[in-house]
Amino acid sequence: MPPNTKRKRVAAPAVRRARRTKFQADLAPADDRSVRALKKELQLSSNTDFLADAVALYRWAVSERRQGHRIVSESAHGERRVLVFPRLERVAPDEALPRVRIDWTRRELKHLAEMAAAEEANPPTDALVRALRD
Repeated sequence: MPPNTKRKRVAAPAVRRARRTKFQADLAPADDRSVRALKKELQLSSNTDFLADAVALYRWAVSERRQGHRIVSESAHGERRVLVFPRLERVAPDEALPRVRIDWTRRELKHLAEMAAAEEANPPTDALVRALRD
């Protein structure tokens, strides 16, 4: 007969659920009214649902701007408006500035060098003053 052996129970590892985070915000009365109106319009019953949807929308917008895409609204008539949202612009890649090639003549380069080396700027011509006034 086998010697008396006790079986050891191996406990299954405890499954840790991610703890839900509580979120509280102090909103101005106008913002609170806006949130309530949006929840009603979108038929959302809880602040949790509203915030989850808002975070998903924000996450998408950040991803689009990070890739250099513009976010555009287009009306039924084809009129387009580009979203300008300073916080999103923080993640947008730096735009490459357009390059312009100017074929200068020797005369133009000489004149430019003279103007750049001058002690004082030339006073504006009458034609320039008139153009600025119009």
